[in-house]
Amino acid sequence: MPYAELDGISPYFEEHGTGGVPLLLVPGGHQTIDLSFSSVLPALSARRRVVAVEQQGHGRTADVDREPTLAALAGDLVGLLDHLGLERVDALGFSLGGLALMEAAIRWPDRFARFVFASGHVRPDGFHPDITDPSRWATSTRMPSTEDFAAMHREHARLAPPGGAGMDAFMAKLQPTIQGFTGWSDEELARITARTLVMVGDHDFVTIEHAALELELIPDARLAVVPGATHTGLMHRADVVLPILEDFLAR
Repeated sequence: MPYAELDGISPYFEEHGTGGVPLLLVPGGHQTIDLSFSSVLPALSARRRVVAVEQQGHGRTADVDREPTLAALAGDLVGLLDHLGLERVDALGFSLGGLALMEAAIRWPDRFARFVFASGHVRPDGFHPDITDPSRWATSTRMPSTEDFAAMHREHARLAPPGGAGMDAFMAKLQPTIQGFTGWSDEELARITARTLVMVGDHDFVTIEHAALELELIPDARLAVVPGATHTGLMHRADVVLPILEDFLAR
């Protein structure tokens, strides 16, 4: 299996398809490549080279002795591009994967031509109240379902390298990154040179109002609100999402 030997970490990645501008796919938190992108990956890779990666503590990539900060995760993504000799790519990041890519697009703007920021926020107040209030999780229809959480645990148990502490332990390790998220300033977001597509579901974690704010703050941005889509369901509304992605990536 392909692993990139970077400084202190060896992320697992897959390559699919050939031709065109390479597209980097980065899954959401506690998800694997398949859990995030199985519904869209075959069609996306039919027209271009796709590189999909699993970040620290996710899927087949082992956890390592460092905090999984957005800066560290973003550095891994650019390290993977260097490992593969890719100077400039298109990129699609879902949820936590989108946050890591956003950090990378701000720090290394010349490495990204187009950027799909799916189900991501740029300010800590970008989520609906039932997502930020744990007392409301049990009744929230926006939260991942019992089946969603079961799939995450099942895939972690199946794919994670031996000797790891388990998904629950890594979830706890990731909490400071998620709970301590402070977002990016207007000036930082203005550094992005990639043409950007902000994509959210109409029943997502992220509010539509916040997505509209992202549209204003990110240069050369567009907005797509996917109907009938929850957070975990967004990338699996392939009938709606794929035409939007193909149109955006082809421009």
